[in-house]
Amino acid sequence: MTKRNLIANIRKTDGKRDRPVISIIIATYNAEHCLSDCLVSIANQSFREMEVVVIDGGSTDRTVDLLKAAEIDKLRWISEPDKGIYDALNKGVRVANGRWLHFLGADDRLLPGFSELAFKLTDEDTVYYGNSEPADRLPQGAFSNYRLAKYCMNHQSILYPARVFKKYRYDLKYKVFADYALNICVWGDSDFIKKHFPITVVKYQMDGFSSTTIDIQFLKDRERLIRRYFGLVVYLRYLYKKYKTRNISGGIDPGVTGR
Repeated sequence: MTKRNLIANIRKTDGKRDRPVISIIIATYNAEHCLSDCLVSIANQSFREMEVVVIDGGSTDRTVDLLKAAEIDKLRWISEPDKGIYDALNKGVRVANGRWLHFLGADDRLLPGFSELAFKLTDEDTVYYGNSEPADRLPQGAFSNYRLAKYCMNHQSILYPARVFKKYRYDLKYKVFADYALNICVWGDSDFIKKHFPITVVKYQMDGFSSTTIDIQFLKDRERLIRRYFGLVVYLRYLYKKYKTRNISGGIDPGVTGR
């Protein structure tokens, strides 16, 4: 397939009549070992009003062949070099048609609970989110501003209304925690309601890029982001908890480990 055809394949659909409820955006690079199972988990969902947008970073393995052969409704994709995972997700946002956006890793799997949550989508100013597996490795449940200041939530458990991305994008200076930075912005924004359901929606791969890479820039900026978007009270509570935890744990910040 030529680059011209690839671009045509990913081009945003005109008109609202065919607009899906959900766009699932997947960033891939040399993902032949896991992509098929990811796509099968999407195809097996009982909720059908969605599209799949795959942004591939120019894979040199069989990833593109798998995309060409995939039998999944409303699959669009492009393969070209990018600046990393969050650059790919931003590209996906620009071409997505859905009223809500969901971001999935090629090595993650949607569970039946994803459809259960999808059927609850009604308000396009509301962020809907559930739980994830493995439940013992990631914080679960509802997140207040203060809890989010302390701990990173699972990106793949969230369905964002498309309107979020009219105001925000993933900041590419954060190599690992651009999703955490985005969530701080969104949770601190009163324009958006956040609604949690105790439904397990995704099985998350714990051994990916974010589990082995330190995001130095985010660690530098985290307190500034908390102060700006969550306000002084949450910021001061966070600082108190941070220094108290450091005294107990020997300097480890649990909020950015164990993803």
